[in-house]
Amino acid sequence: MAANQHLFAALEAVLEARKGADPDSSYVAKLYGKGIDTILKKIGEEATETVIAAKGGDRAQVVYEMADLWFHSLVLLRHLDIQADEVMFELQRRFGLSGLVEKAQREDK
Repeated sequence: MAANQHLFAALEAVLEARKGADPDSSYVAKLYGKGIDTILKKIGEEATETVIAAKGGDRAQVVYEMADLWFHSLVLLRHLDIQADEVMFELQRRFGLSGLVEKAQREDK
């Protein structure tokens, strides 16, 4: 678990640094430069590719596509100045809580 948190922190640091990078030298800087719509489009593409891989039943391809989806999701979070820890804390808050109960609580708000 700690190794995964370290990886997320390291990725976040790199993604944050890319905000000031030359778009011609960095894929992530290019995404940031094109803005939110391009980042969201990329997440949609990666989500679709993940679904297709899962439907195809190729475990290695699912892992590969899921890594792309998570990576681009982290790009979005950094673009919006949201820390991955905020998402992790939300997941932790929900842990042990029935999905049905959690959904009902959201609908009551």
